[in-house]
Amino acid sequence: MSDDPSTLSSTPPDTLTVTRRTVVAGLGAVGAAATLSRPAAAQTATDAPAELVTVTLKVNGNPKTLTLDPRTSLLDALREHLGLTGTKKTCNQGACGACTVHVDGVRINSCLALAVMHDGQAITTVEGLARGSELHPVQAAFIEHDGFQCGYCTPGQIMSAVSVIKEGHAGTDAEIREWMSGNLCRCGCYNGILAAVKGARDAGV
Repeated sequence: MSDDPSTLSSTPPDTLTVTRRTVVAGLGAVGAAATLSRPAAAQTATDAPAELVTVTLKVNGNPKTLTLDPRTSLLDALREHLGLTGTKKTCNQGACGACTVHVDGVRINSCLALAVMHDGQAITTVEGLARGSELHPVQAAFIEHDGFQCGYCTPGQIMSAVSVIKEGHAGTDAEIREWMSGNLCRCGCYNGILAAVKGARDAGV
């Protein structure tokens, strides 16, 4: 095959000459034709706004009523609509645990939950653990045992640690590591985190 224009001009009319240029041009024309032939409804269906829904969440003891796109995650409802940015948005795939919150006392990854799924339920975020200026014992233990470096994963770590102790899964170092394994720390502060969980456990949390 050749892209030389002189070669193309000397080719007999009844002979098919295929060049890289003609193939690319042909594919472009086919694609354009396919796009133009799509029904208008098919082209705009995914762009259509969803009908908004009303959701009431009891967040850190206070009822909050929100009007949301039904596709809004619980994480985005907390961060973007209620300004509770202590709950972190990191992987947004349920893999790192930075967005851990408690729903009716049970820890979940809020990035994997839709806000509408928890209408009427009690949500606790890291902002709801302290009592005024008095830190929750797990928060205090993380400070005492230097369980953080950059601190980005710390809210999720603390929320999971509270649950691990409450669930009775803080008996041994191995058990704590296993039940905290859903929370990742890129700074590698696992020794401090382990010490903090044990410290809070021994303090009778």
